[in-house]
Amino acid sequence: MSVIQRLLMKNTYYDLVAQTFDFPQDGFMLKSNRLYFNGIDIYDLIQRYGTPLKLTYLPKIGEKIQLARKLFRDAIQRHNYNGKYIYCYCTKSSHFAFILNEVLENGTQLETSSSFDIDLIWKLYKQGKINKGTTIVNNGYKPKQYLEKISGLINEGFSNVIPVCDNADELAAYDKLINKQQCKIGIRMATEEEPNFEFYTSRLGIRQSEVLPFYQSKIAENPKFQLIMLHFFVDVGIKDTIYYWSELKRGIKTYCQLRKVCPTLSCLNIGGGMPIRNSLGFEFDYAYMINEIIRLVKEYCDAEGVPEPDIYSEFGKYTVGESGATIFSVIGKKQQNDAEEWYMLDNSLINTLPDSWGIKERFILLPVNHWNKEYQRVNIGGISCDNADYYNSEAHINQVYLPSYDEKTEEPLYIGFFHTGAYQESLSGYGGLKHCLLPAPKHILIDKNYYGEFVDTEVFKEQDADSMLKILGY
Repeated sequence: MSVIQRLLMKNTYYDLVAQTFDFPQDGFMLKSNRLYFNGIDIYDLIQRYGTPLKLTYLPKIGEKIQLARKLFRDAIQRHNYNGKYIYCYCTKSSHFAFILNEVLENGTQLETSSSFDIDLIWKLYKQGKINKGTTIVNNGYKPKQYLEKISGLINEGFSNVIPVCDNADELAAYDKLINKQQCKIGIRMATEEEPNFEFYTSRLGIRQSEVLPFYQSKIAENPKFQLIMLHFFVDVGIKDTIYYWSELKRGIKTYCQLRKVCPTLSCLNIGGGMPIRNSLGFEFDYAYMINEIIRLVKEYCDAEGVPEPDIYSEFGKYTVGESGATIFSVIGKKQQNDAEEWYMLDNSLINTLPDSWGIKERFILLPVNHWNKEYQRVNIGGISCDNADYYNSEAHINQVYLPSYDEKTEEPLYIGFFHTGAYQESLSGYGGLKHCLLPAPKHILIDKNYYGEFVDTEVFKEQDADSMLKILGY
């Protein structure tokens, strides 16, 4: 559409976006009224593969890892900070081999959450993706099998496995299961929840007031254990709020107290929670937040006369979230009353984007085509017969606007939910049974070749009926 045409038509979807946000922007641009995601022609993918489909743009993962490393490196240099920064990937965000391959090619360390995670570690080791010197931080409340497998790694010579104690009983189990003369250990400090939360203190970790006594009574006199890490995680994520800075300061103060009596303590793990863009109006200042984290740790350590720790993070959603997209076709429109029109999709939001249903997570929602059409307020309905299978608000506004089009004379409207690369398959399951027996969408992996050209490296087919019915015993 020409500039003159745009001036004459002020109610197009393009005008709505351009007047509301800076557009185009990183990862999103428009060519011939078609949306491009990281330079990928989404419309072309739809014509080749159909919908619904999920895609993962693999190079984005490395970009995010290297950005975080650069920002921490810059802050460390700015403040003459004496510790290092270590990037761990939180495997629970996405366990797929194609994700872990990309993550490990960027030299990250790993964080685990469950017993089967340790089986994944062994697979990666046998494939040569990691070695026995790779740092593996073990988090979570640990049942017997998880404890045994962590101990097995240590007994087999993995030298940088760091079990993070969630409670006192966990340490006693390691004392029995680990046959090495000395092993590394961590302590997780429980954080206080936001004032409006349903409970006051996280169920994960040891109360702040008990951390020092726990070390003195259980670890200090046991030659088998070398405490090297204090871990804490603010559940709402890293945010520029009084609550976050208060919890960070509590964690730093606890580190300083421990370091004065524990000379082996050298690592402060700030957990995950680095946010990703969930709106075109996202304004999170990564550089400022990372700079402030380093500045505060440095400031408190200098004041207390203790060495600055190495800073560990466990970024999962931040690592993989912005690499993903989920694309649908609008297969029908329903005007249910004078004010509400529904756009019906060709799959279920409950199945494909469970966070949108379970915790009202919001993703970047954009049409792939029809940007030159007028926009209207709509509700988006999944195809399941569940009343909760809908999406009707975006992160920046309590409603959804999409292009209006004539479904009888024009091509379908295609829409995309973007930055959906973390947790969605882990929560809804990949394959297996699905709500209303609706199939999991096809999944396309996109990479760049030596010449910088986009390559569809692998296509996972849409789930078929036989695979579900077999599980059900038919």
